[in-house]
Amino acid sequence: MLDEYHFSEGVRGKYAKLNLKPSHKAIRDYYATLQQYTQQGITHEGAVSSPFDTLLHACAKQINATFIPQHAMHTAAGNRIVIDGAILDAYGLPLGYWEAKDIDDNLAKAVQEKRDAGYPLDNTLFQTPQRAILYQNGAEVLNIDITEPANLIAALQYLFAYVPPALDNWHTAVSDFREHVPDLANRLKELIEQRHDTDTAFKKAFSDFYETCRTSINPELSQDALEEMLIQHILTERIFRTVFNNSAFTRRNIIAREIENVVDALIRQAFSREEFLKPLDRFYVAIEQAAMLCRDFTQKQHFLNTFYEKFFQGFSADVADTHGIVYTPQPIVDFMVKSVEHILEAEFGRSLSDTGVHIIDPFVGTGNFIVRLMQDIQGTALEEKYRHALHCNEVMLLPYYIASLNIEQEYFQRTGTYLPFEGIALADTFELLEQQQGELFTRENTERVKRQKAADMFVVIGNPPYNAWQVNENDNNKNRRYKTMDKQIAE
Repeated sequence: MLDEYHFSEGVRGKYAKLNLKPSHKAIRDYYATLQQYTQQGITHEGAVSSPFDTLLHACAKQINATFIPQHAMHTAAGNRIVIDGAILDAYGLPLGYWEAKDIDDNLAKAVQEKRDAGYPLDNTLFQTPQRAILYQNGAEVLNIDITEPANLIAALQYLFAYVPPALDNWHTAVSDFREHVPDLANRLKELIEQRHDTDTAFKKAFSDFYETCRTSINPELSQDALEEMLIQHILTERIFRTVFNNSAFTRRNIIAREIENVVDALIRQAFSREEFLKPLDRFYVAIEQAAMLCRDFTQKQHFLNTFYEKFFQGFSADVADTHGIVYTPQPIVDFMVKSVEHILEAEFGRSLSDTGVHIIDPFVGTGNFIVRLMQDIQGTALEEKYRHALHCNEVMLLPYYIASLNIEQEYFQRTGTYLPFEGIALADTFELLEQQQGELFTRENTERVKRQKAADMFVVIGNPPYNAWQVNENDNNKNRRYKTMDKQIAE
């Protein structure tokens, strides 16, 4: 049977044919455990599914994927379901699903019930100890007796070799994007420099924006750094609109609005944004299609966070290094949030939901810590907390955008209501220690920082922006100095 299966080339080749034989320990252990259950008369799903769960873990590990048992997600209709297992790639995108039934279940009938309930059929294996039915791209492709090891291995090979077309396109596009984005960024930079010389309106808009950024973010900010900020915005604005289905993002976000004013001045006579970005159309479409594989917001969040890392690897390795751009793994975020909860209760007799417990992430990145904290705040306390007691700063434009979207979307998920998050500021937390500060980017941004400074912070949580490759002061990519902070540390 395996000889008849075609393992496609290209991206699918990354998910190599599983190294499985009937004599392998994982297969022998699977059948041995089932045999023990049979001898003891154990037939219920909770028990008989566990050996297959273990087997899927082993198979996923072979292809550097992650198997997640009891995976919560939403159907296309928005209904929450918990599927017995999901196989996720490095981007958190689903490669396949598994749904188990017990020995006495009519598997074909159970499949139809799950289908009617809106369970995914992109690449889903329905399984009992005797039988496996595999659906791919909405159609049944395999219905096989798996009491024989060769047939069991065949079913697993089919499941793990298949990559949904949207995911196939995405992996190819990521590779191409990392190659093409520097060239497109350079072309944008050349255009910006040309417009400095030829367009008075753009020159003034850029100059005003530059002075605002120097005052708001960093007095040592270079013109090149600001041009990079504009380029990031132009290259990624469509992604934020489409992945989160948020067409109003550039109007709702206070920073995006200001940047759009400069972009409007840039493109007013120079070029059509759509035409200029046409070389990236295939990449944008691949992102949008891959994002559709994300059945709920948490998956979209992980997907966008990973894109953020990949974007900077292609766009500017120096920027990624200097600002410590590394996505904090979710298990670490979970552990830190739970630790804070424990300490609050054990040492202070308080909780994250209590009035007066102000929380700040000084280097919010893409917002993972704030989003995770919100998930543990009681529903009755969430609105007050969201409006008044959650604070965060981010100095980089792209993660600032992502954090704003992530946090606002989490609030919408919890409450069903859209409410702009006014606790985030585009600001350098270290720079806020300096005495001389004027308007911080916009009036709204300035007010947010003032409220933050006036608050009595009870919890500080986050992942500081380490520069991983800065070995010594002679490196060409060293971090900037902060006189006030350095003095306080020295004292």
